[in-house]
Amino acid sequence: QVQLVESGGGLVQPGGSLRLSCAASGRIFSINLMGWYRQAPGKERELVAAISRVGSTNYADSVKGRFTISRDNAKNTVYLRMNSLKPEDTAVYYCNAGGPVLPGDYWGQGTQVAVSS
Repeated sequence: QVQLVESGGGLVQPGGSLRLSCAASGRIFSINLMGWYRQAPGKERELVAAISRVGSTNYADSVKGRFTISRDNAKNTVYLRMNSLKPEDTAVYYCNAGGPVLPGDYWGQGTQVAVSS
């Protein structure tokens, strides 16, 4: 089993920034891909960004140029840096891990991001 613990959500004004963190523990050797999903009220969960063990990344079109996913394999942690936040980025953000494809088998508990003035 793999456990994922997220942190870093909160309330921010439009144009602001946040950094989410997701720390993995357990059978981490089984993890190739890690990613961030989000789910807004009344909407389906969507993939925001993903990163492989070797650092290959993929982003949703809606966040390209604003969000950056990174990974520290030594710390078993994945980050999501979110800049130029918009109200439509408001959602619960979930960390996900697994492989060879996402969504993987493991989910974090979710962290709320709210963008509002």
